[in-house]
Amino acid sequence: MQPGEGPVAAGHYLPATPETTLWGRLPCAADTAVLTVEPGTRVTIDTVSHEGVLDDQGRDPVRFFAAHGVAADDVLSDAVAIAASDAHGRDPLVDGPHLVTGPVAVRGAQPGDVLSVTLVEALPRVPYGVVSNRHGRGALAGEYPLQEGPVSVFAAVDVEPDGSLVGTLPVVPGGEHVVRFPLRPFLGIMGVAAAGAERPHSVPPGAFGGNVDIALLTAGTTLHLPVQVPDALVYVGDPHFAQGDGEVALTAMEASLRVTVQLDLVRRDDALAMFGELAGPLGETVDDLVPTGLDADLDEAVRACVRAAIALLRARWGMDESLAYAYLSAATDFDISQVVDLVKGVHARVRKADFAGVPLVGGDRAVTRLDREEAARA
Repeated sequence: MQPGEGPVAAGHYLPATPETTLWGRLPCAADTAVLTVEPGTRVTIDTVSHEGVLDDQGRDPVRFFAAHGVAADDVLSDAVAIAASDAHGRDPLVDGPHLVTGPVAVRGAQPGDVLSVTLVEALPRVPYGVVSNRHGRGALAGEYPLQEGPVSVFAAVDVEPDGSLVGTLPVVPGGEHVVRFPLRPFLGIMGVAAAGAERPHSVPPGAFGGNVDIALLTAGTTLHLPVQVPDALVYVGDPHFAQGDGEVALTAMEASLRVTVQLDLVRRDDALAMFGELAGPLGETVDDLVPTGLDADLDEAVRACVRAAIALLRARWGMDESLAYAYLSAATDFDISQVVDLVKGVHARVRKADFAGVPLVGGDRAVTRLDREEAARA
């Protein structure tokens, strides 16, 4: 799906160009929006994977993917243009690998508000992806890769008899037998600009969101982000076709997506009624609320996630803290989002249905948009 070709679901379309992307850094308060929209607007955005454009891969996606049997016409032209451009000033020794598209200003957003980014649609732009491992990175740093230099494993997309898409990897290099796994496209990076004049490194996530890498956040889900700067300055990137919780090798199946997102602004008073005081990203699916914990130490990330979950139960349903702690232990899964992004991530899945008979402390103001949509469908 080349730039400007194929379906565009929203009234606004933001392509990925050297002028509309950042490479290796995330937006901050000093950045200028490449698009300004009203709250509640849907925007279709092209994202470009960093795989195949990085310096240690040759910074030539046509040549890189040709080595895996991909024709030049099947390589994205925006990836080629970005790789060839000097507009980003990226230093591979100090900057991150990720490309992000944006930022998009949401008119009227202010610090203290919450910006809710709903992934409406995520369409694969290519029929292939890459899983990479590099020395000093990943869950088994020092053990893998088994060879010198980075290892970039090519993963093809295939179609099952029922029409569903799967990724495939060979069992042995060049072998005829492959493993097949379902594709669940999502954005590894969704965020709002950080306060201050310094752009954050693209790898570690933070209170602003960024590289949260929560594979649960596929189409139909929302990431709620505490606004850090006026107009929020939203950005997206690090597109994935699939990822297991943990993302242990460093990357998962990285590949470019065309996404449509809805950008809803929740004013501070309403956000407090919905969630309490958010210290960091909060995910939401139709079935679950997904508090997060972030820290360089995985144990501390778990503790932060548990505290965030207790605070959420207290603010939303008025649950006693000790009883909330007991409930979480009995009924809630705490999953590792990723262990490879310097700052590790943990997310919990709090089932909304468990609280079906419990009144919301904030009444109707505490009902989220996903809740309203689900009620309307029912």
